[in-house]
Amino acid sequence: MSESRGAVVWMTGLSGAGKSTLADALHRRLTKEGRASIVLDGDVLRRGLNADLGFTAEDRTENLRRVAHVAALFMQQGFIAIAAVISPEHQHRRAARDIVGNGFVEVFVNTPLEVCEARDVKGLYARARRGEIPHFTGISGAYDTPVEPDVVIETACMSVDQSVDQLIARLILTGRLS
Repeated sequence: MSESRGAVVWMTGLSGAGKSTLADALHRRLTKEGRASIVLDGDVLRRGLNADLGFTAEDRTENLRRVAHVAALFMQQGFIAIAAVISPEHQHRRAARDIVGNGFVEVFVNTPLEVCEARDVKGLYARARRGEIPHFTGISGAYDTPVEPDVVIETACMSVDQSVDQLIARLILTGRLS
């Protein structure tokens, strides 16, 4: 296995921005190169580890706190932990960075709302627009655009491979990958 100091790649963006797609592609690339990585997908974690949490402000905060701690544990073991979570508020991302410490890489998956809605196979945006899903991020719930993310990925104009190349380059630049 190639040397890795471990890192947490924290992907934030709207639902449908491409966080999970990029996380899976980055994981596949790292695995192919012999690097230990794991994907911590927000939707998957909410069906297991965080199944006891809803979508109140307090529950969202707790959900992201748990994800950050799990990611930090993997990072400490040398893994590249790839967290694909909406994490809509500055305070949540700041708290995750504080929990993880050195090795935290904030990735803003910047995708226009209309592109996210067009990609929405679950119909969540349509339901949110009808008022069936309260506080849905990007519609009736706010999303605080990251002020100084470590990486910005524009999925509307970049391929998945180009995006992964950019993420790998950042991990190498910061010394998280050799």
